[in-house]
Amino acid sequence: MNILATLVYLQKNGKTLMIRHAEHKHGLYKGKWNGLGGKLEEEESPEEGALREAFEESGYKPKELKLTGILTFPKVDDKNDWYVFAYTCSKFSGKLKESKEGILKWHDTSQLLKLNLWEGDHIFLPWILEGKFFSAKFLYKKGKLISHKEVFYP
Repeated sequence: MNILATLVYLQKNGKTLMIRHAEHKHGLYKGKWNGLGGKLEEEESPEEGALREAFEESGYKPKELKLTGILTFPKVDDKNDWYVFAYTCSKFSGKLKESKEGILKWHDTSQLLKLNLWEGDHIFLPWILEGKFFSAKFLYKKGKLISHKEVFYP
């Protein structure tokens, strides 16, 4: 099955908002930091999903999303192919609220790679933060990164 999802990296004053996920049914995300986001709902565009997920998880309403990449994760959960639209956003309104999805924290953007991230995030997060536009495939087996392949666009 194909799953469409989003990732949103809210940024302000040299910091990026990250979420450390709570225990999920399958435990894939437990303890890992990530951008805001999640699965698209029926009839929802990637942008609509990104706006909704960012608000639901943080209380912030993005004003301007910048699409920076498309990530493909074949069978990352051993059954589904995930296609993730990655965005950055530095203009948003609202007030930070607690999230049922996990713990929210502003981190120095320059220190993000020191967090407990998925292996592939260490590779693609710098591309996102530098504003490079890319498409990339990350192949995992049993939670371990096996290979990755990327294409950058002007």
